[in-house]
Amino acid sequence: MRNRLICLLVFLTTVLAACGGQLTPNPESTVTDSTSTERYTYAGKVAAPDFPAGLDWLNTDRPLSLAQDLRGKIVLLDFWTLGCINCIHIIPDLKRLEAEFADSLVVIGVHSAKFRTEGETESIRQAVLRYGLEHPVVNDRNMIIWQTFGANAWPTTFLIDPLGNAVGIYSGEGVYDVFQPIIATMSQEFAASEKIDTRPLERVLESKTSAPTVLSFPGKVLADAAGDRLFIADSNHNRVLVANIAGELQVAIGSGAKGFEDGDFASATFFRPQGMALSADGNTLYIADLENHAVRAADLAGKRVTTVAGTGQQARAYPGGQPGLETELSSPWDLLLAGDRLYIAMAGVHQLWVLDLTEDSVNVFVGSGREGIDDGAPSAASLSQPSGFTTDGKLLYFTDPEASAIRSVPLDGSGKVQTIIGTGLFDFGDVDGSYPQARLQHALGVAYREGRLYVADTYNHKIKIIDPVAKTSQTWIGTGEIGWQDGPGAAAKLAEPSGLSVAGDKLYIADTNNHLIRVADFATGEIGTLALSNLEVAMRAEATGPSADVITLDPQTVSAGEGTLDFIFSVPEHYKFNDLGPFTLSWMVDDENVVQFTGSGDPLYRQKGPQFPVIFPVKLSSGETTLHASATVFYCVTGEEELCLVRDVALEVPLVVKSGGESSRIEVTYRLPEREK
Repeated sequence: MRNRLICLLVFLTTVLAACGGQLTPNPESTVTDSTSTERYTYAGKVAAPDFPAGLDWLNTDRPLSLAQDLRGKIVLLDFWTLGCINCIHIIPDLKRLEAEFADSLVVIGVHSAKFRTEGETESIRQAVLRYGLEHPVVNDRNMIIWQTFGANAWPTTFLIDPLGNAVGIYSGEGVYDVFQPIIATMSQEFAASEKIDTRPLERVLESKTSAPTVLSFPGKVLADAAGDRLFIADSNHNRVLVANIAGELQVAIGSGAKGFEDGDFASATFFRPQGMALSADGNTLYIADLENHAVRAADLAGKRVTTVAGTGQQARAYPGGQPGLETELSSPWDLLLAGDRLYIAMAGVHQLWVLDLTEDSVNVFVGSGREGIDDGAPSAASLSQPSGFTTDGKLLYFTDPEASAIRSVPLDGSGKVQTIIGTGLFDFGDVDGSYPQARLQHALGVAYREGRLYVADTYNHKIKIIDPVAKTSQTWIGTGEIGWQDGPGAAAKLAEPSGLSVAGDKLYIADTNNHLIRVADFATGEIGTLALSNLEVAMRAEATGPSADVITLDPQTVSAGEGTLDFIFSVPEHYKFNDLGPFTLSWMVDDENVVQFTGSGDPLYRQKGPQFPVIFPVKLSSGETTLHASATVFYCVTGEEELCLVRDVALEVPLVVKSGGESSRIEVTYRLPEREK
């Protein structure tokens, strides 16, 4: 997808044609405004065509116009597609430019999809949320803007001056270094002639209407049956959550703040972690720290995080045996540990690398670095953004999402790279059957069990079973429609599942855009939703904002003695609780001497289709404390069950217990909100 070309433009009517050469100062450029004859170092001579009508826009409440809304602004069009790793790489550059030139520059994301699912506005909206984009984004579903402006690679950036004239086009990464001096000069010169409109562009951010959830775009999951543990890459909360197999949260690895700091679990920071690998003794969890371009190690006993590979900078060269901490990485997406060799899916450079933990050396394992789907010798094979790993002990299986492919190579590197499913970078779909007719669509996750590969066919919203010997693919779970629905696999719905892990007779699924972990039963073929409990672990760790609705209710005063704690939840008019979704409720108090649970087990309620009130027996003693309750609730629009909501709620109630009061009943009532529009 990388094509480093930057040039001035030649216009033929409304169609732009890119030319060779470099974007250079143009001292002869004259403003085409009839009221001015100023000359600028960088300026266009021909008006850029405006955006077509009828397209969907995000981060704004209306379609934008170059001629009206953006006149007086330097405009940088970013042609991207949400699954492209090179497009992801330039996001920090775009944000840096936006911050540096806040008064003069507007970035417009032009999403011109490669894959069918990428063209759906809801998928683009989820990508806008995932990558924290705050500039307007237009869904160029039919690639009309792409063709009009002469884009020919992802990413492509196109510069327009404050008078609406086209300046130049550039394809590839390194956007900041290319455009910063140009935009700096343009800002100064156009401002001097009062051609810059410094008023901020009004925006309506998608992030303002998204409901907070305990998990945020979980990318990968790792199940440890022997240790009764589940490791969840809570990617957009910049942390890893550790739970038991039943879903009870135990600890958060990382503060939740975005950063690249080692330290104890409470203070260490990550940036969108993805795949994980567990040491044979179960004491060390290796984490692919995607956007820090690093591999981190979490000491599960000592509760400390250290960096074992990567410098925090994106790699510009391939490794040759250097120590891990001296080697730059490029978007490591998944990990697999075999003996003392840690395999790294290096999505950013279309290769597999290996870190020898004994020798502390990093080398290329597979891939020429050229994007493609060529089989053959490991050093000559071409890969396409590898993002998922599994093994049968002999072969390393990996996903190649940009080619919608599943491929393999011997773990010891002695054999050739072979393709199991997939035929080309632009060959994708949702077709069961045998190679070469079978089709996937940007598959990210893979897991091995008893001779079969289970594949997260991400953009088809499915889990498929692949026979690696017969080279056949068959749908196991999912209708192909985006959504959330438990039950029999053929009727179940997912939303861009990305990570898979096997433990016993269960397959654990990171259902990324549903912000959930799903659990599929190999014996029955049914899928359920893992109800996380002990949510206080997630709430205490989150440093970048609440991971659930945090509601402080009115203080209550009750009488000392034997009493009850009653929870009553209700839904808005025309809504109902989802009978298939597991309602989970747990609570604790700051001072157990004031409120003591007198029932058996833990104060936890879990049931499909909750019945209210939910009552817990308690003993109340004089004093003051605060009640903390957390719940996960599934509810739907009546008659439109496809509009189902998953709400994570945290409630706080200040309590005063006195002797001789009127009632020993604590009543916690909460009405769930309607779906955000």
